[in-house]
Amino acid sequence: MPSPSTTDPSDPVRDWADSGVVALTGRHGGSPIVPPGRAATVARERASWIAEVTELSSDPVLVDGPRLLSERAAFTGHSRRGDISVGGSCRLLPTSDGWAAVSCARPDDPSLLGALISRAVDESDPWPAVAEWLKTHTGSELDERAELLGIAAGSLRSTETIPGPLVPLAPRSVQGLLVVDFSALWAGPLCAHLLGLAGARVVKVETPTRADGARRGNADFYALLHGGHEAVVLDPDTAEGRRSLALLVETADIVIEASRPRALRRFGLDADESVARGTTWVSITAAGRGSDRIGFGDDLAASAGLVSHDTDGSPLFVGDAIADPLTGLTAAALAMSAPADGSGYLWDISMSAVVAATLTGEPEVQSERRSGHWVLVTDSGVADVAHPHRRTPRGRVADVGENTVETLRSLGIPVP
Repeated sequence: MPSPSTTDPSDPVRDWADSGVVALTGRHGGSPIVPPGRAATVARERASWIAEVTELSSDPVLVDGPRLLSERAAFTGHSRRGDISVGGSCRLLPTSDGWAAVSCARPDDPSLLGALISRAVDESDPWPAVAEWLKTHTGSELDERAELLGIAAGSLRSTETIPGPLVPLAPRSVQGLLVVDFSALWAGPLCAHLLGLAGARVVKVETPTRADGARRGNADFYALLHGGHEAVVLDPDTAEGRRSLALLVETADIVIEASRPRALRRFGLDADESVARGTTWVSITAAGRGSDRIGFGDDLAASAGLVSHDTDGSPLFVGDAIADPLTGLTAAALAMSAPADGSGYLWDISMSAVVAATLTGEPEVQSERRSGHWVLVTDSGVADVAHPHRRTPRGRVADVGENTVETLRSLGIPVP
């Protein structure tokens, strides 16, 4: 069985053309731009590996890796916006020594950005004040302050050392395995979604005060990633809730989480202890478990080096939060593998590193307008620039905590 690192990479331009990402890259109203690197090819390789390990090869539309990279935009209808992210919550702004990506996606972010620049900002439009501050501060200053304050932002740096890709271990079936998913938004839920398609039982865990923020986003896209999963709410602030959480994790074959390690330790959950019991623990973070940095798909991809460039050399966003689906695909492939002796494993997945590992070559091709539509000339012929494609959601989406009682009872766990 081929590993993702050995799959034929002969035509990365066609993979970009097929992905829908090119259509999301460039200035609004301008020509679409082919991004640098091989992210679409890596997505194809990951998806091919998943299809071979599972029964999903009979329905390739379910795991079309390149198309997954742009899928959310097919639901939201968003399009390319140049130095503003497709979703609108992140911007590329000049610093005194380069460029930076800064996100403002959460309700508290305007006040955090005010703390970053040490002055009050207009909460309805913090960008002018932030842009003014960045012009007189270095990228390193931004990085240090953003990590300290918990702001999703980072300087754009040239990637001097390309990290090696994470490679799956021995392939295994996940049919019937129990997946406990603590993650939110896109990367972790995509991993859980693919595991569910492959036959795993997925239990999504939320807390009474912190449901998945993606529930407030596009309902159809949320349904795509969570349809058919069970929804449990447990309160880690109570002794009974912590006990049920611990028992649920002990029962799990695979745990997916996207928090800094200290967050789950407060709940009494320890990844190393779970791995010692034989659990596969999938940890998705901005920059690895040893870092306190936070980030979202747009700022992490850009700061890792995955940006395109305008005619004046200024950076432009690539796709829609592309670090998220690329990481979700990678995480699913890794979760569908395990040590040959059946022992547990901790996958420390840095979203930044996943993106950076794809920057191993830059396609040098421009989009062309032919017969009213955009095309790319690739090594294997002329390819149309595809638009984002949406799959059909499968299964009903459970409300927050809807399955708590029945799920816990079915697993022999006391209901708090």
